[in-house]
Amino acid sequence: MPDPCILRAATPDDVGHVLRLVRALADYEHLLAEVTATEQHFTAALFGPCPRAHAVLAWVDTQAVGFALWYYTFSTFVGGPDLFLEDIFVEPEHRGTGIGRALFRHLARTARDENCRRMEWRVLDWNQKSIDFYRSIGARPMQDWTVQQLDGPALAALAA
Repeated sequence: MPDPCILRAATPDDVGHVLRLVRALADYEHLLAEVTATEQHFTAALFGPCPRAHAVLAWVDTQAVGFALWYYTFSTFVGGPDLFLEDIFVEPEHRGTGIGRALFRHLARTARDENCRRMEWRVLDWNQKSIDFYRSIGARPMQDWTVQQLDGPALAALAA
């Protein structure tokens, strides 16, 4: 029987929950040492004068047990937006209860309502359980594309 959950858009009062869940995701991905975000970062990114991202929380009783954080990208080929899911996470004790599917359904409806032509996200190649779940909802891997990243000293050098 699925946990009864309520999905609700994050509010400024929820940034502590967002940060806690981001840290839990990073711990799960063995990347906790890379988290430098603070509540102030999320307050500015989600609720500042020019919001850069959006978040929804999944609640069971009075506890935030999952979240999704996304932003919009733009496809020049079709001249319209895409929804990019930066992070999604459900606490381990609540997995398999339908919360992840509910979060994805919420995102799909958001993408549809915002006239996005697609949703995209990344998954670590070792995370087979998540990959299997993504296949079960109809997602497929992109072919012929690899992710590129420029950061740290290389970013600073190019910007100089």
